[in-house]
Amino acid sequence: MRVRAPILRQGKTLIVSVQDALSDSDLVTLQGLLLERVFSANATGVVIDVSALDVLDSFGTRTLSNIATAVQLRGAQTVIVGVQPEVALSMVLLGLSLTTVSTALDLDAGLALLARQGRA
Repeated sequence: MRVRAPILRQGKTLIVSVQDALSDSDLVTLQGLLLERVFSANATGVVIDVSALDVLDSFGTRTLSNIATAVQLRGAQTVIVGVQPEVALSMVLLGLSLTTVSTALDLDAGLALLARQGRA
């Protein structure tokens, strides 16, 4: 299984950098790989950086939400960072949201949020 979004480890935190648009199958693959890595790395935090994306459709939004829920069931916290202003506005206009997922402006803010929660 290979996906075009590297999963890096920094201490007890996994950092996923989504560097370009992922197909639906890529997102599903990423979901599986990430859950495996949360378990194998005994991670307590996950940061998913979507700052390179200029669009986030309903499937992508739902999959990110599902990833966060599954990661939480594994005992870790997820923060999605870097949602571009245009993407955020488009999501709102389409009725999409990430209300059950923590978000932050950028990677530094996401890592700081996890640290405040004792998850970094």
